[in-house]
Amino acid sequence: MKVYHGSTAVVEKPLVGAGRNNLDFGCGFYVTDLEEQAISWASRPLNSGKTQLLNVYDFNKEKVFEAGIRYLVFENYDEKWLDFVISNRKGGNEWNKYDVVEGGIANDRIFNTIELYISELISKGEALARLQYEKPNNQICIHNQIIIDQYLRFVCSVEIGKELCNEK
Repeated sequence: MKVYHGSTAVVEKPLVGAGRNNLDFGCGFYVTDLEEQAISWASRPLNSGKTQLLNVYDFNKEKVFEAGIRYLVFENYDEKWLDFVISNRKGGNEWNKYDVVEGGIANDRIFNTIELYISELISKGEALARLQYEKPNNQICIHNQIIIDQYLRFVCSVEIGKELCNEK
């Protein structure tokens, strides 16, 4: 499957330990199967004035599943997803139990609900009620370098707004 990573750098050889720990799915290399999502990552205000790139990869998800990798998938914004994301954002290490975690992103709309819940301004029930109407975007966080080395193949990198590169 084709996956994308938005960045200000060409990332031919991703490293799992280069990211921060307190992200949605913990420390790892984040990709998405949604090109527009990766473009939004690269186009964040933080990257204004920098070259914004779309790195393209082939992720052999089928082989990952065949290999019996510890792969956690969140299909919806539900209680398990909420607990997992909040734990990680607070510095927890639940993510260490998995080689790959896939599911919805705590984007701006979702993040507001999470912040209200963390601040105890709304209950877990209210947070879940708000989340049930949101359609998840998708992110895949790879925590195990072996998976990157064996199952993620760099295809190309292209500047945002330019024609997408051809597969090598």
